[in-house]
Amino acid sequence: MTDLAHGPERTSSADTPPAWYPDELAHAGPEHLDPGYVADYDRKAGVDPSEELDRLQQLGLGATSTLIDFGAGTGTLALAAAPICQRVVAVDVSPAMLSVAEQRARDRGLRNVECVPAGFLSYHHTGSPGDFVYSRHALHQLPDFWKAVALQRIARILRPGGVLRVRDLFLSCNLDEVETVIESWLANAPSRPEQGWTRAELETHLRNEHSTFTWLFEPMLAQARFTITDATYSVARTHASYTCVLTSPPLT
Repeated sequence: MTDLAHGPERTSSADTPPAWYPDELAHAGPEHLDPGYVADYDRKAGVDPSEELDRLQQLGLGATSTLIDFGAGTGTLALAAAPICQRVVAVDVSPAMLSVAEQRARDRGLRNVECVPAGFLSYHHTGSPGDFVYSRHALHQLPDFWKAVALQRIARILRPGGVLRVRDLFLSCNLDEVETVIESWLANAPSRPEQGWTRAELETHLRNEHSTFTWLFEPMLAQARFTITDATYSVARTHASYTCVLTSPPLT
């Protein structure tokens, strides 16, 4: 049946998001889908997973844990965590990114890493509930409405008492400070792409992606029934990290 005003009807199942959900691949940014860019991504990002891995272990990550890494990219954190965990699920919308993660897992002989081509809104969890969910610089691909939906979906795959660890571009400033904060951030960007994200690349992010404010994101966490146990705001007031505990299952 076709509704002339709204297009063809589509039902949803556990594996198929509703028709009104966005296409997360369209929000990924074309560079993340480009194998040429992905080949140089890790050097550009310069991410050392050891500090985050230490923190996750302090929070209880261990031999019986299931960790789900949303926006896993080339698997930097997921692969580092695999020798510690029982199960690691690396979730990303980019086939190019996941291809690198899969090859690295094979090269290291890691048999407990599952690479899943999906996003926050399309991942379907199987097996026992997760103990930990991790996400670094991925939620900004979604507008705020969908960030909130994503957090509820994350809550549904975690066990009560499970931990969410998230870092992203969250501005911890008032509206009348935005221009000053952003301009200061951009002024400190490297001049050459091989040194990191340049001013032009950061400006593209600001125009086309969906960073938000800490004072908008924190109520979203509460709505999804997460309790913030630790929040860290960067000196530049452009990034924030959160450790959250699921206090009770979300309403369904």
